[in-house]
Amino acid sequence: MKMFIKAGLLLLLPLIFFKPFTAAAQYENAGEYMNHISTANSILTAKYLVYLSAVSHGKSARKVEKRRMEVLKAINDTRYDIMGMGSFKGDRTLKDTTVAYLKILNSVFNEDYGKIVNMEEIAEQSYDAMEAYLLAQEKANEKLNQAAKKQHDMQKQFADKHGVNLIEGESELEAKMELASKVMGHYNEVYLIFFKCHKQEAYLLEAVNKNNINAIEQNINSLQSCTEAGLEKLKELKGYNNDATVIVAARNMLYFFRDEVKKSPALTDFYLKQENFLKLKKQFEAKSASQRTQTDIDKFNNAVNDINAAGKAFNDVNNELNKRRSKELDEWNKAVKRYMDTYMPVQQRQ
Repeated sequence: MKMFIKAGLLLLLPLIFFKPFTAAAQYENAGEYMNHISTANSILTAKYLVYLSAVSHGKSARKVEKRRMEVLKAINDTRYDIMGMGSFKGDRTLKDTTVAYLKILNSVFNEDYGKIVNMEEIAEQSYDAMEAYLLAQEKANEKLNQAAKKQHDMQKQFADKHGVNLIEGESELEAKMELASKVMGHYNEVYLIFFKCHKQEAYLLEAVNKNNINAIEQNINSLQSCTEAGLEKLKELKGYNNDATVIVAARNMLYFFRDEVKKSPALTDFYLKQENFLKLKKQFEAKSASQRTQTDIDKFNNAVNDINAAGKAFNDVNNELNKRRSKELDEWNKAVKRYMDTYMPVQQRQ
C-alpha cells in the first residue's frame, strides 16, 4: 500500500535580467554576464524539478535514485561552468556566491538526500521514524532556501553596482517550486496525524494476532487517545486552496479507528472466554466419563455455547472491521492521489 510519504523542496531561481550594457573582458556587458549564470541555474532547477515531480506523484525516492544522481551531475557540471567564468571588471562576488550556492546544493543532494533515501526505508516502522524522515526533508529545504536567498541578495547588489535593471518577476519554474512546497507542506501536516493513528492501530492488530489480551487492552486505550487527539488537530487545519480533500479522508480514517476501539471489546471478550474455556476443558477431560457429574457436563456444554457465541461475535466484528478498513484506506489513497494530481506541478524531462 503506497502512502505517498514525500515532501517538497523550494529552490529560489535566479532572476531574469535585462540590459544596459557595459564592456567586460569576457562579456560585452553585465547583463550578459548575469544571464549566463541565470540560464545555467534555470537549466539545473528544471532537472531538479523532474526529480521532485517524480517523488511527489507516488514514486519512492529509492525508485528515482537515478534521477538524484542526474541532479548531482548537473550541479557539478553547472558549478564547473561557473567556476570557469572570469570576473566582471575584477568583481568576483556574483561568481563566487553562485559557486558557494552550488556547493551547498551538492552537499544537500549528496549527503542530506542520500540519508533521506535511506531513512525512507524505515520511515513507516514508527511514528518517530516518519516524523524524523519528514523533518530531515524540511531541514534540507531550509538549507537550500538560505543559500538561495544569499545568492539572490548578491544578484541584486551586483546588478545595482553595475547598472543592470532587474525584472522581479517569478519564472514558471520558480512558481512550480513554490507551489510544490506549499502542496507538500499541507499534505505532510495531515499525513502525520493520520500516520500516528494508523501505526497505533497496527500495534493493536499485532496484539490481536498474538492473542495477547494485556497488549490488546493497552493498545485499545492508546488508539483511543491518539484518535481523539488527532480529530482535535484536524479541526484546526484548513484545506489547501480551500480544498479539504486530504483532511476529510484523514478524518474518515480516524472515525474508523474510533469505531474500531468501540467494537474491540468483542475481541478481548473472545480471548478471555477462550482462556477460561481451555482451562475448563482441561479439567473436564481430566475426569473419566464415570467421574463426570451432570453439573460438570452442563457446565462444559454451557462453556462450549459461550465460546461458540464469542467466536461468532469475534469473526463478525473482525470481518466488518477488515472490510471497512480496506475501504477507508482505499479512499484515503484515492484522495491523496486526487490531491497530488490536482495541485502538484508536473515537470517532464528536458
